Amino acid sequence: MATINLGSIKFNWKGTYAGGTAYVVDDVVEYNGSSYICILASTGNLPTNATYFEQMSSAGTDGTDLTTTLTTQGDIVYRDASGLQRLGAGTSGQVLQTGGTGANPSWGTVSSSMVSAYAQTTADQNIASASLTDLNNVTVTVTPSSTSSKFLILGRVGANHSTSGSGFGLAIVRGSTVVFESESPNEVYNFSYEVNPFMYIDSPNTTSATTYKIQVKTYTGDQLAFQAGSTSNICVIEILG
Repeated sequence: MATINLGSIKFNWKGTYAGGTAYVVDDVVEYNGSSYICILASTGNLPTNATYFEQMSSAGTDGTDLTTTLTTQGDIVYRDASGLQRLGAGTSGQVLQTGGTGANPSWGTVSSSMVSAYAQTTADQNIASASLTDLNNVTVTVTPSSTSSKFLILGRVGANHSTSGSGFGLAIVRGSTVVFESESPNEVYNFSYEVNPFMYIDSPNTTSATTYKIQVKTYTGDQLAFQAGSTSNICVIEILG
């Protein structure tokens, strides 16, 4: 019975091919990034010679050495029309913005969706006028981030009746334009405190500084003490379009 040396049933790794080395069957070498197994003993025959070697694996495609593209902490890499490019780090608070198909990314500043202004007053103000009158200290100024921005305007107005009355109306005014008006002329109060909350969405269609204020009016000559120990306020919050 034949004797089999189990230790010989394996590939023999010989490392990088050397032209002066004698290779025998099952020797494995590396050549130009690929590996080859010897199928016929020889010396001086390149692994690419199919008479003496069979290829076991082939070298892949080398990737780009990004260390030559990315040079500074915070860099990112992107592809433009011709190849890989470096985009240096932006400034603190900036975000990466796409330019869409066929354009390169860039750093940009995104305006907050909570650009807001708030004002309130607790100072008493007596008003007895059927014409809209400014409510003191309830005025804010905001600068829209875009012409498509909208503003959520909300708050409250409170007043105390000094006599039996028929309520009061309020208006939200942008600049000199009344954009919203709420009235309650049919409600009757007897020495009571009345609160009129409001909420409205306005589209100023501008990027210029815009002022919002509250105006009020009374009915049938009734005099009201606005605030009267409480508060009236306005809050304006930008909603990006």
